[in-house]
Formats: sequence, C-alpha cells, structure tokens
Amino acid sequence: MPPLLRFRKLSFSEDTVNPTAKQQTTTEKPKRRRAGRCSCVDSCCWAIGYLCTAWWLLLFLYHSVPVPAMLQAPESPGTRLSRDGVKALHPVILVPGIVTGGLELWEGRPCAEGLFRKRLWGASFTEILRRPLCWLEHLSLDSETGLDPPGIRVRAVPGLVAADYFVPCYFAWAVLIENLAKIGYEGKNLHMASYDWRLSFHNTEVRDQSLSRLKSKIELMYATNGYKKVVVVPHSMGAIYFLHFLKWVETPLPDGGGGGPGWCAKHVKAVVNIGPAFLGVPKAVSNLLSAEGKDMAYARSLAPGLLDSELLKLQTLEHLMRMSHSWDSIVSLLPKGGEAIWGDLDSHTKEGHSFIDSKRKLSQSNLHRQNDSVRPESWVKEPAKYGRFIAFGKRASEVPSAQLNPLNIKELLRSDVISNDSTSCRQFWSEYSEISRESIVKVAENTAYTATTVLDLLRFIAPKMMKRAEAHFSHGIAEDLDDPKYGHYKYWSNPLETKLPDAPEMEMYSLYGVGIPTERSYIYKLTTTPSSKCKSSIPFRIDGSVDGDDDIYLKGGTRFVDGDESVPVISAGFMCAKGWRGKTRFNPSGMETYVREYKHKPPGSLLESRGMESGSHVDIMGNVGLIEDVLRIASGASGQEIGGDRVYSNVMKMSETVSIKL
Repeated sequence: MPPLLRFRKLSFSEDTVNPTAKQQTTTEKPKRRRAGRCSCVDSCCWAIGYLCTAWWLLLFLYHSVPVPAMLQAPESPGTRLSRDGVKALHPVILVPGIVTGGLELWEGRPCAEGLFRKRLWGASFTEILRRPLCWLEHLSLDSETGLDPPGIRVRAVPGLVAADYFVPCYFAWAVLIENLAKIGYEGKNLHMASYDWRLSFHNTEVRDQSLSRLKSKIELMYATNGYKKVVVVPHSMGAIYFLHFLKWVETPLPDGGGGGPGWCAKHVKAVVNIGPAFLGVPKAVSNLLSAEGKDMAYARSLAPGLLDSELLKLQTLEHLMRMSHSWDSIVSLLPKGGEAIWGDLDSHTKEGHSFIDSKRKLSQSNLHRQNDSVRPESWVKEPAKYGRFIAFGKRASEVPSAQLNPLNIKELLRSDVISNDSTSCRQFWSEYSEISRESIVKVAENTAYTATTVLDLLRFIAPKMMKRAEAHFSHGIAEDLDDPKYGHYKYWSNPLETKLPDAPEMEMYSLYGVGIPTERSYIYKLTTTPSSKCKSSIPFRIDGSVDGDDDIYLKGGTRFVDGDESVPVISAGFMCAKGWRGKTRFNPSGMETYVREYKHKPPGSLLESRGMESGSHVDIMGNVGLIEDVLRIASGASGQEIGGDRVYSNVMKMSETVSIKL
C-alpha cells in the first residue's frame, strides 16, 4: 500500500475510533465524580447516625442506670428546705446593682435602625461588634444633665428577666429566683425592682419614677399577701440605692415619697444586702481615673500600646472613659468616709493580712486569680500603707509621707491655665484634653492620694463630671445628722450621712464573700510628658510592671486586701458590724444588724459550674449557704434563728480601729 494511502487510513481510523474512546472517557469521569460525591454524603450520613445513636444511648443510660453519688449534682437548697416544710411567707423584692440589669432601646439615632426594644446591655452584646461606636453613643448619657441625650431613649428591662442572666449561661439572679420558686414564690410575691443603673438615684425618680413605682409595688405586695411585710434583697450598688429609697419614701412630698415616719416599720421586715458597697469600692477610682482595673492593667502589660493604638484606631479606653464619665452612678461608688475609714498616708491597716485560706503558700505569679489566697501577716516584712489609694510610682507608695511632694491640688485647680489646643487625639475628647501637660506632670510628681484627697484629684481631672455628680452624691461623715442640710437627697445613699428609719423591728443584714484578693489601692505611672506627641487622651495608667518584692499583696501595680473580688471587707461589713450595731446616731431606733460572711471555695467539679460555695461578688448569688439564709429569712426566720453573725475575716477588729463618732 502506498505511504499516502496508509497515512490516510491511519488518520481515518483515528477519526472514527478516537471520538468514541474520548466520548467514553468523558462519560466515565463524571460517573466517578458522582460516585465520589455519593460516598462522601453517605459517610456524613453514617457519621451523623452514629452520633445520634450514641447520644440516645447515653441518654437512655443516664435515665435508667443509677448515677454514682460523686457524679450527681447536689440537691438545691430550695428543694431541701421545701421538703423540710419551709414555705414562702413574706413577699420578696430583688434590687439589682450596677451593670447586671438589662437595658433596652426605645428611641435611637439612624445607626441603631432595627434595634427597637432590643437589649443594648445584657444578653449577647452582639451590637458591640456590629456597630461599636453607635453602641457607645446610645449607652452614654448627656454630659450636662446626666439624663438622656437628645433623640435617644434607653430604658431598664422590666421584670425578673431584667437581671436573671447577665449574658446567656452566666447567671446573676437566676439561681436564687429558681430556689425561691421551689418554696412557693411566683409573680404575685416575687418582684425584680429594675432601674436604669447609669443614672443618679434621684434621676431614676425624675425620669422614670422608679422610686415611686417601687413604693407602690411594695404597698401592693404587702396588701395582697396577707399584710405580710416585705423582705428586700439588694445586691452591690443596689444596697445604697435602697438606702436612698428608705430615706426618700418617708420624706414628705414633693421632695420624697410622702410615706411618713412609720412607712418602713409597717411595710419592711428585713433588708438582706448581698455584697453591699456601703462605703464604696476602690476600683471606682481607677475606673474614673484611667478606665481600668487590675484585669485591664494585666491585659495592657501583655500587649503594650494595643488598646491605645492610633494606627489600629482602637482607642478603647478613651471611648470607655467618655461613656463611664457620663454615668453618675459610678460616682456613688467612690469611697465614703475619707481617711477615718480608709486610712491616711501613713496608715498600716490590717485589711490585707487576714485572708481566709492562709495555710496555702502561693507564688506571686498567680495572685491575680480569684480563687487564690495569700500568706499570713508575718510573711510581709514592711506593713503596706493602704491609705494611699493612688500613688504615682512605687517609691511614692512606700516612703514616709514627709518625703512626698506636698502638692495642694486645690491651689493647682484654681491657678491652672486651661489648654484647649487641638491634638491628634481630639476626636477622643475627654476632660483630660483641657488640662495642660505641665499640670498633669505636677499632679503625678512623687505624689500619693488618700480617700479624701483622691476626690480633689478627680475634681481636677474631670471637673464637669464631678460637679454634675456631686450634686447627687456625698462621700463624707456627718457631724450633726440633725442639721437640716442632711435632708437633701445627695446625702441619702451615704450610710455615714443619713439615719436608718425609725423601725426597731426591722432587720438589716450584710451578706458577702471573703477570702478573695480584692483591689484596694493602685500604683500609677505617667504616660505622656509636655514635650511628647499626644498618643492618648488618658495620661495616667496603672503600672502593671510593679510587683512587691516582699509584699505579695502587691501585684501588677495593684495592692489587694480581703474581700469578694470587688468590695473590700471594710466597705461591706463595717456598718452592720459597728456603724449600725445597737443604738447609734446612724441607727437611732436600734434595729438589729447581722454580718454573715461566706468563705470562698472554688468549684470542686464541672457539675458545680461557677461554684456552689463561691464568695465572688456575682457568683455568690449561687452560693448554697447564702441562698439558704435568704430563703429562711423570706420564710419568716429572724437573724438569731439563722445563727446570728458568722464572721471569718477580721472585720470586727478592723471596725474597732475605726474612730468615728457613733
């Protein structure tokens, strides 16, 4: 065959045969892919089937096979007391504190579209991530009035759901409410007195009539529950909020509720304060000064400059400071009683030397954990000067007061020339922006501030905020409680400047946790100088690098004492231990007072969640001992019947060392 014909034949055979082969290969490949997809789906279905089968099998075993006692969740106090015959008797009013109550939007700016009656505070906090600046704008109050900014209305969530859970799976009042329900409480005899905790106590009445609503609710529950007196259970700041109410409700109209002198004696059986901040909390000072506490200082030490980064446009603390400076309620938590309660520049108080679990010998590296304890007093070579709330530099926290800079900040305040120069930080304006850098350096130059002079410091760095807030709150000690000036509402939330009502049969309780390192004072450092470029509108910060060489109460620029992680023992316990004990000028009718402390114990297993014997400020609401005490009081037991005082700390000795007129 000629070569040309042979080539044509081969080409013809390729044209006639190869298309079929190609077609077969192209049809086979999709089949393989489809077969692969089917096998993958089948595998997923089998996996899901296995999981469901295992779940149902475990569920069947859980309900059919006896669980070992060590793996069973302990019986709740409500269940046990109900079986023992303890039943609901007195109506119960719950009064939440700062932060734990939910807030929802009723009117907002265009950026808050779609958030009507959605929670801005509490629940999931998803709006912080979605629109952080809008969230901050709507939670801030007017800097002049302390009320709503124009075009914004944020209100407290009503009912028990207002503060049962702070966020999903993180209880606040939920466990206590559930246990109350087990002995017979429900909507008709259990009420959550929610209020907008950002406002001053007087403004909760001015804007929302919260005090009037609380008065009406107590009278209604008293009348509809067989004329049984009400048991009120405030928590944290709620304790001083209700103290304000006790004075307001008996004050004649229009300044008060018009209930008359015998209203409290008629309607209230007991006030059971949980973790009360009667005399304030030191962390309120650091919050207003630099928008931080020990945890924030620890975070800054791990990532220096991150929270103040102009490059990343975070400026987190500046935004938080602007928001918190608009909340008058934080000023209500500043320490009360001055140096008489908290000590002067040279005071060597015993507060920090009485932690419960002193047998444990912990290293300084884990002191910041909430379930830690500290070493006994003998392990500290030099007594710490706890009266120095704020000290600029470690040296200023230790040297004798004669070696400190004798700065009179009041004179500086009068002679200072305000600098209004525009800086790169102007968009993060705070009142720091109006103070010259020279004055800031003078404030922080080898100085220390006590509970009295720290108020002058705050008046210097935030005069507008303090002028607005101090029209609603006072932090001193009354010389003469019969002076007509103490009839003003700004004194009513300070237990050292007001009287308890004339109700000798009423009982006053202070229930709080002990054995947890609690912030007491801070060592600060200056972050800017007059010649440096502005990098932050907050010129001070806690010096997280400072630790105590021989004093393990000092860690990360923060000095710790005994308490519940938020409120020191002296603040929570002094009034019931001494200030109101017996007939005093603060308690003229001599109503009974009781101190009940709960020794902190970390969770023993995963079944205990955050701990059934926790003494932490919020977690104590799930403490079985505290719940049992509250339930017994609500069912009619007196303070003596539940055991009277129960004290683990040295609050009684500390109280005896406080010298004030009683």
